[in-house]
Amino acid sequence: MNRRYFLMTSAGVAGAAGASTLASPNDTVRVACVGIRGQGGSHIGQYSRMPNVEIAALCDVDESVLNKRLDEVEKRGKKRPAAFTDVRKLLEDKTIDAVSIATPNHWHTLMTIWACQAGKDVYVEKPCTHNIFESRQIVAAARKYNRVVAHGANSRSGPAIIEAMQKMKEGLIGDVYHARGLCYKWRDTIKRTPVEPVPAGVHYDLWLGPAPKREYMRNRFHYNWHWFWDYGNGDFGNQGIHELDICSWGFGNKYPVKVTALGGHFMFDDDQETPNTLTVLYEFDGGGKRRMMSFETRHWITNHEASIGGEKPGGTVGNIFYGSNGYLAIDGYNKYWTCLGREQQAGPARTQGGNNWANFIEVVRSRKMEDLNAKIEDAAVSCTLMHLGNIAYRVGRVLRVDPNTGDILGDHEAKKLSTRAYRKPFVVPEKV
Repeated sequence: MNRRYFLMTSAGVAGAAGASTLASPNDTVRVACVGIRGQGGSHIGQYSRMPNVEIAALCDVDESVLNKRLDEVEKRGKKRPAAFTDVRKLLEDKTIDAVSIATPNHWHTLMTIWACQAGKDVYVEKPCTHNIFESRQIVAAARKYNRVVAHGANSRSGPAIIEAMQKMKEGLIGDVYHARGLCYKWRDTIKRTPVEPVPAGVHYDLWLGPAPKREYMRNRFHYNWHWFWDYGNGDFGNQGIHELDICSWGFGNKYPVKVTALGGHFMFDDDQETPNTLTVLYEFDGGGKRRMMSFETRHWITNHEASIGGEKPGGTVGNIFYGSNGYLAIDGYNKYWTCLGREQQAGPARTQGGNNWANFIEVVRSRKMEDLNAKIEDAAVSCTLMHLGNIAYRVGRVLRVDPNTGDILGDHEAKKLSTRAYRKPFVVPEKV
């Protein structure tokens, strides 16, 4: 890689990272959106509606997607953004204040580190990391370069869920001993697709980035990349990371002492590598106080639990916390309710969503890191929990974990899955 694409001198980085590039809180924040086909479209929509925020650039390795989004921004009555297919060249633009990343998972950490090194603030989609090693490196980069780095865990900015966490902390449902994350979505088969030529206008080598070199097939590209270990983390790292993050939040963002998992790829004969049905169990032991966390994903016809998801057939996406005085249920990202005592009387409840992107822009302006809702330090813990669960599934045995660091103890095979062999020159550095 040509280092000029993203590296500055040590002195230059320190100077750029120490303060906002904005002259005043009222200045326009210039944002670049990277990875704009799926969730990236939501990023564009959010920033387009904000006052004094300009979408300065768009970047995607698929030129058909890039051109479509450029036209959409113009149709909103906005200035046509600059266009890039290579994020390294985008980061050379010193007038860009922030980068908003919605690429496949295997690119999240490396792009975030590059952006921090270039003096940009970052909003990075969930999960912010593809493996445990990256969970450490992304935090190290944010701290070293003093950048605002926010995680796309939308519930963290929801007033209802913030209130639910506070109510539990105050003892509303008593001694909380079990947290559950539920991810039941009706995922159909992805079938099988053959190797074929790379479509015109697709910069496939840039799409692969840190991942191994493999021939192009449609199932490994748009969206279905989620179901391959090279790029995604299954539905655990797709939808489920939201619910696991809420579990972790309720437990104070701590590491467990033990993790085990059981599941598989059931029913369908297709290209998918990751499990479509999975149960992960975590044991926590903080100061002698044992608690457990569980995560479940199911892919097909299923029931609802605790009325999460309503009465209509379909998915169940949410959380349940069990305590000595009742339980607290969370439906999606903006609704909670409680049932208290042996009689299960209705307790406090609330429905109100928030805006994670707006909170990010607010902190980009203010530089008050304590006001950031979806902090990268908390995100790294949640992502590590997810990675530990996937590793336990892949090796097929119980993992023992250092509760202070999240390190896997005494299992060489499992430790190897904590990182990956990066394809040069797209390497997440040991030292950021």
